[in-house]
Amino acid sequence: MSKSNIILGIDPGTQLMGYALLKTEGNKAQVLLMDVLKLTSHKDIYQRLEKIHTKVAELITLYRPSTFAIEAPFFGKNVQSMLKLGRAQGVAIAAAMQAGLQVTEYSPKKVKQSITGNGNADKDQVWRMLQRILSIDEKPQYFDATDALAVALCHHYQTSSPLGNATKGFKGWDDFLKKNEHRIVKK
Repeated sequence: MSKSNIILGIDPGTQLMGYALLKTEGNKAQVLLMDVLKLTSHKDIYQRLEKIHTKVAELITLYRPSTFAIEAPFFGKNVQSMLKLGRAQGVAIAAAMQAGLQVTEYSPKKVKQSITGNGNADKDQVWRMLQRILSIDEKPQYFDATDALAVALCHHYQTSSPLGNATKGFKGWDDFLKKNEHRIVKK
């Protein structure tokens, strides 16, 4: 019998924070929740950070996820925006760690690659693929919610794939071939 897991996926932000809970059992995945935390009504950044921490802690208490996956900030040109995004991510991670959850970060490119096969896919392409994979009908109002779901599904793929650990410990094909010479069939 396969074990059931709940993954909490977060798309961090200081104006909108996307969150999603994905229940997985073997290869099956089911969306439990997908939404956003709207923070624009709070002008003070510290108040926003407190709201992020409170929401993540609340989700952990209500749904008892076994793992926590978050999208890592991408590098942008606006230093102030990057600083704010990093703080939002840090507060969400702190809430997860405080609850004893293992934290895994994924780059936006890795998430897109996992879901669509294309690391440069746009948000709509990611959403359409999520619809197909998870049989979701209604489109959410914000892509931040679907981004969080994509992070959770990416984590599921990375941790449940039989190939997930196969390439760990290797530094490219040359290293893999050197460490696996006994597998090479020479004709």
